[in-house]
Amino acid sequence: MLAKSEGRQAKEIAIRRKKLARLLRKLRAMRRSCPKRDQLLMRVGAAKTEAGRAFGFVEICLPKAGQEVTRATFTFAVDKTKLKDAEFRDGHYLLRTNLAAEDPAVLWQRYMQLTQIEAAFKCLKSDLGIRPVYHQLEHRVEAHILIAFLAYCLTVTLKHRLQLHAPGLTPRAVLEKLGAIHMLDVSFPTTDGRTLTMPRYTEPEPEHAILLHQLKLNLPQQPPPRLHAAVVSTFPTLKM
Repeated sequence: MLAKSEGRQAKEIAIRRKKLARLLRKLRAMRRSCPKRDQLLMRVGAAKTEAGRAFGFVEICLPKAGQEVTRATFTFAVDKTKLKDAEFRDGHYLLRTNLAAEDPAVLWQRYMQLTQIEAAFKCLKSDLGIRPVYHQLEHRVEAHILIAFLAYCLTVTLKHRLQLHAPGLTPRAVLEKLGAIHMLDVSFPTTDGRTLTMPRYTEPEPEHAILLHQLKLNLPQQPPPRLHAAVVSTFPTLKM
């Protein structure tokens, strides 16, 4: 079964073209400066390492040993035929299966679920820190896993919300940005011995406010202050 992913194809083409454009800029700079041959070979080798597979789409003619580096001895050109063939194959997958009676579209959907499962485990282990588990009692371990699962459900909900309102952002990036908003309690002692506690969250910065507006989220009103009675000690007083 041959399947094709349009989104992945566009992404791979964009990455390749970006690397190829960067490689061509470096080669043009080398051709303008015309360094020594040994220096040229070192720079071309470094450019090859950075370009990766994109380097294979450029045909380079280097000066031979003993030749000076000039515009005639150092030339390069893009192999357009090879590049088009590679772009045509981007985004294609070949799946081999013994379930010949199944619908190919259903098989492809099941196969893609594997990547979603791997992404879920990665999110649980990295972003949500489900491991390591330091609890020793069984019910505490189960509670730890349950909380991590509920957090993952919230992460998936945020991911779908981002796809609708802010496709360029990831849940991790949003949580890192909104992590600057803190909740705190400000306490003031009163003249009659009581304590006035004012729960407050820090006011969001302009970039945070824009992000909240883009996600159509509103912060709740600041909580009302709380007044606590003076704590009376119940321990007996020792007289010396």
